[in-house]
Amino acid sequence: MTFAPDTEAALQAAVTLVNTGLRRDGVDAMASVADLDRFYLEYGYTGRHDRSDDEVAQVRAVRDRLLPLFSAGRDEAAELVNGMLREAMALPYLTRHDQWDWHLHATPLDAPVAQRIIVEAAMAFVDVIRSDEYGRVAVCAAPDCRAVLIDLSRNRSRRFCDVNNCANRAHVAAYRARRAADTA
Repeated sequence: MTFAPDTEAALQAAVTLVNTGLRRDGVDAMASVADLDRFYLEYGYTGRHDRSDDEVAQVRAVRDRLLPLFSAGRDEAAELVNGMLREAMALPYLTRHDQWDWHLHATPLDAPVAQRIIVEAAMAFVDVIRSDEYGRVAVCAAPDCRAVLIDLSRNRSRRFCDVNNCANRAHVAAYRARRAADTA
């Protein structure tokens, strides 16, 4: 494990959220209350969830705020994260609930879900920045993809996103190129 479990979960949630708007098929996977419900449940968010179109719009705005973190350098990311935490008036505290042992939260449970999402993502990026692991934050290496990823692999070898099947497409293209070279 590279980071604490709650940090890894928040990083993966941030990647998933950002990638809801970066699918190759053009479908926005954060367009409805049902989409937000799935995301909320999948990543174990707790607390206030209004289930409204306005809430979906707020979460989409968070998605847009998180996107620059994946192409920023470490110093720029620190400034972006500090701004997010400052704007949300984040106040970290330890808590445990559900299946989670002691971990950090920095917003009250009655804060809007968009605020909780951005603060949890920002707190996770704090760990990435301060542990000098920002090389694990990336944009997909596929030339026709802008999706993002967090490389939590032990050997730091992840290059492709999960959302657009880019690793498989790259492997198939490489295979076809080898086959063409062999027959030439």
